[in-house]
Amino acid sequence: MEKYKFVAEYELRASPKMLFPYISTASGLSQWFANKVNTLPEQRFDFQWDNESHIARQVSLRQNKGVRFEFLDTADNGSDNNYIDFRVDQSELTQSTYLRITDYSANSDEAELKDLWDGLLEKLREIVGS
Repeated sequence: MEKYKFVAEYELRASPKMLFPYISTASGLSQWFANKVNTLPEQRFDFQWDNESHIARQVSLRQNKGVRFEFLDTADNGSDNNYIDFRVDQSELTQSTYLRITDYSANSDEAELKDLWDGLLEKLREIVGS
């Protein structure tokens, strides 16, 4: 099955330092991204949606800049694993903070993905007071 890369960028009124724990820690991700997130050994996380467990490995982490989670066992016929990548950028000109999300998965319905991420980011905005 073909993989699809969805990329969206959202402006948030929060400093990168304040925003980072919400995209990189189990407790932060549990507040807006998944029903529950548990930390496992070896840089792995257990994301739970609708009582289903999805194990991901944290493959990159740059303090206050970004994190990538690669979902294990999602490769089809030699393709690569699904992943979610969160990047935090701050405009030097306006001091605005942007969260860029890359969702790489088998879901190719762009409208559905946009609605999903728009809803998740509204939740995150409420939490960080943005």
